Amino acid sequence: MMVITFGWAQAQTEISGVNVADKATIGGEELILNGAGLREKLWIDLYVGSLYLQAKTTDAKAVMNNDKAMALRLNIVSKLITSDKMIKAVNEGFEQSTKGNTAPIQTKIETFKQIFSDEIKKGDQFDILYKPDTGVVVYKNGKNSGTIEGLDFKKALFGIWFCSKPADKKLKKAMLGI
Repeated sequence: MMVITFGWAQAQTEISGVNVADKATIGGEELILNGAGLREKLWIDLYVGSLYLQAKTTDAKAVMNNDKAMALRLNIVSKLITSDKMIKAVNEGFEQSTKGNTAPIQTKIETFKQIFSDEIKKGDQFDILYKPDTGVVVYKNGKNSGTIEGLDFKKALFGIWFCSKPADKKLKKAMLGI
């Protein structure tokens, strides 16, 4: 008797040693890869950023403003990323994203930064999921690390990567599939 099994092999792309899947289920949401790229600083690979959406787009404003399920996945590939450095980068990102107007969401920003207060190590994975009925849910290595409500916060958070002055222009283009 011969048994034949068929498995679904999910297509993947490798970036800086990280396998980026074409599809992902994050927090119960099935999403497709829009694009992925590498965050570098001074020629040092820091993390792989991947954008997962319900339908592909190259429109950064739509990513920031749409009230639809979507996720950012950050795979840490450097020992140089520390909790302090991540929090500093988040502060700078929110300043750029909101054009200096962080006051209306400052409490939410502080809650978000607490998620990065634990030690960050090479190999850690952060999934930042936005669900319209829930808000932003952050997972670290698959474990729920916290939820921040509000579309206003989601817009500012995703703006870190997709505003007119993003954290990294090359990463922005890569996650938009441009």
